[in-house]
Amino acid sequence: MPVPQGRGLVSRSLLRDRAYAALRDAIVAGTLAPGERLNDTDLVAWLGVSRTPVREALARLEQAGLVRTKPGRHTIVSPLDERAARGAQSVTAALHELAIREAVPRLSAAELDTMRRANARFAAALRRGDAEDALAADDDFHQVAVVASANDAVRTVLEQFTPVLRRVERLRFSSLSGRASVAQHDRIVDLCAAGDVEGAVAATRANWGTLLPLLDTAPARDDTAAESSADGSAPPD
Repeated sequence: MPVPQGRGLVSRSLLRDRAYAALRDAIVAGTLAPGERLNDTDLVAWLGVSRTPVREALARLEQAGLVRTKPGRHTIVSPLDERAARGAQSVTAALHELAIREAVPRLSAAELDTMRRANARFAAALRRGDAEDALAADDDFHQVAVVASANDAVRTVLEQFTPVLRRVERLRFSSLSGRASVAQHDRIVDLCAAGDVEGAVAATRANWGTLLPLLDTAPARDDTAAESSADGSAPPD
């Protein structure tokens, strides 16, 4: 049997995924701020990987709308952008509705219990004002239906668009406005348990729709200002 070509691809893929996840999480958390310039050398030192997985991770982040690259000049963290956030919200909401629609007939009692426990952690995090734990618990809640739907296309597209939306959600879960989601989650679980597909879909739509008022406060993108800041120069008058 001939030796397969491409030795080392698994390791390289893992490094790229690790770099992507670390950068994505830092951007969503605000550790890497909107407009901040990303230097390959600094990222290599921080992540402990070579330049290749860093560049591959940055390319993936650009596809997700989290960074912007001007070839030969710089890569920066994308500013919060109302248009991009609205696009991510509409896609994400529609796909979570589809996931629920496909998952309800398949959800087991154990999976429903997992959703309830995630919502309990979500509520506790909101009471503490812990936006990071609230986001993690909210992800865990919705991920149950995504996995149960067994729809790989849904999972793949959500992985691309959810991080853009999470930057906005982080603001919501830092305030009292996120607490309405606890009751909405409870309703989703109850409808799933009752086998009410259309009711669960409608409740999911309502839950994701609560982000829309926040998007009205997301700043419009200012490409000139961001690029001037990254270059260290002042924007034109």
